[in-house]
Amino acid sequence: MANPEHLAILKKGVKAWNKWRGENPEIKPDLSEADLFGADLHDAVLNAANLYQAMLQNANLSGANLKNAHLREANMRQADLHLANLSGANLQEANLWRANLQDSNFQKAEMHKSILQQADLSNANLRETNFWEAVIPEAKLIEADMRGANLWEADLSHSLLNRANLEGADLRESNLYRANFSEANLKACKLSKSDLTEANLENCKLVGADLTETRLFLAKLMRADLEGAKLGGANLCRADLREANLRNATLIAANLIETNLCSCDLSNADLSWSQLVQAQFNNSNLSNCRVFGVSAWELQLEGANQSNLIINKKEDPDITVDNLEVAQFIYLLLSRKKLRDVIDTITSKSVLILGRFTPERKSVLDAMADELRKHNLVPIIFDFERASSRDFTETIKTLAGMSLFVIADITNPSSAPLELQATVPDYQIPFVPILQEGEKPFSMLADLKSKYQWVLPLLKYPSSAVLIQVFKKAIIDEAFEMHKKLLRIKADEMETRNAEDYLKEPV
Repeated sequence: MANPEHLAILKKGVKAWNKWRGENPEIKPDLSEADLFGADLHDAVLNAANLYQAMLQNANLSGANLKNAHLREANMRQADLHLANLSGANLQEANLWRANLQDSNFQKAEMHKSILQQADLSNANLRETNFWEAVIPEAKLIEADMRGANLWEADLSHSLLNRANLEGADLRESNLYRANFSEANLKACKLSKSDLTEANLENCKLVGADLTETRLFLAKLMRADLEGAKLGGANLCRADLREANLRNATLIAANLIETNLCSCDLSNADLSWSQLVQAQFNNSNLSNCRVFGVSAWELQLEGANQSNLIINKKEDPDITVDNLEVAQFIYLLLSRKKLRDVIDTITSKSVLILGRFTPERKSVLDAMADELRKHNLVPIIFDFERASSRDFTETIKTLAGMSLFVIADITNPSSAPLELQATVPDYQIPFVPILQEGEKPFSMLADLKSKYQWVLPLLKYPSSAVLIQVFKKAIIDEAFEMHKKLLRIKADEMETRNAEDYLKEPV
């Protein structure tokens, strides 16, 4: 219990309290379990070092009721506040250096710019507390409840020897924008759905931490230890995780677009359904990763270990490949029905549009593409203007082979004759050549039409407006009719001859 004499002096006001402390520096105030509900302790000196800062060194405020107290700029260095009730208290710019705050209640307290360096906040209730720009290096926050806390730009970094300890702390749904957690201990910390945008987590210990659906956009996680961490659904877009330890981490459906994962250890991690567009994995260890359903585009994988990538779901027998970019394709090959469905979908809906990308011609190509979409078809536009190499010819042939039919705008052609000559003979699919009036078709077009019945008669049009008006009847319907005709031809029973017929005597 509090010393009645000390409590009576404090209740006279800050001036009387500070005057008494200045006159009696040898006395250790006892305010334990004091009821100071709503007290105004502005500029109160509750600690030692000199007249105003060291007079209550190790002051005993354990169990005190300081609910809604005004403690702005109070000096509470090394004070014992364990089990104290500071809910709703105003502690802006207060000095709580090395204070004992274990099991205390700071719910909804105002800690803006407060000093909590080396303070012990273990098991404290810090829910919805505002720590904006607070200084918290080397503090202990073991198993503290910090759900909904605001640590915007808070500094939780620490020196080389002493470490901010938040092991097991609950920071779910907290605002940690640009917070500095460098080298802090966040082992088994609960950070799900928190905002750690641009936060500094370099060299952090996040072993087993729960970062499910956490926003880590542009966060710094270089050399962070995330072994076994839960990052399912987390947004790590453009985050820096160079040299991070992600062994056995769960990254299901995580956003890793443009994320830097160079020299990371991702062995045995689960990347199922994650987005890996333009992610960097140079010199990383991806061995034994589960990569079912990943979106892998334009990855950087130089020097990466991609051995034993598991391409199927957990409930299925493991199937492994050694290349991340082809994993999704290999899975389709193994799932024949799915592959057949993919091929059928592509070949029944895709329409290749060939033409030139000059401003005038591009508008015509785009207009045709829009019309195809209206009829549930998928347009693929290829630029004749750049088709000047063998690679481009092969690309056109590949795209044509996957298409339902091809539309070739040969108005003012550049390499169109060469590309069509290389493509038409190899594929029995409808080719629809179109030409704006006033232009002449290239000479080989007549030869292609006479040799290959799947080349439709040349369609001339006076303007793009007229072309779009007749597009359904003159192009789509005619192409489908030719498609049906070709199917019938392919289905016809092959005509055969019998050699024995030639041995029979002529009648």
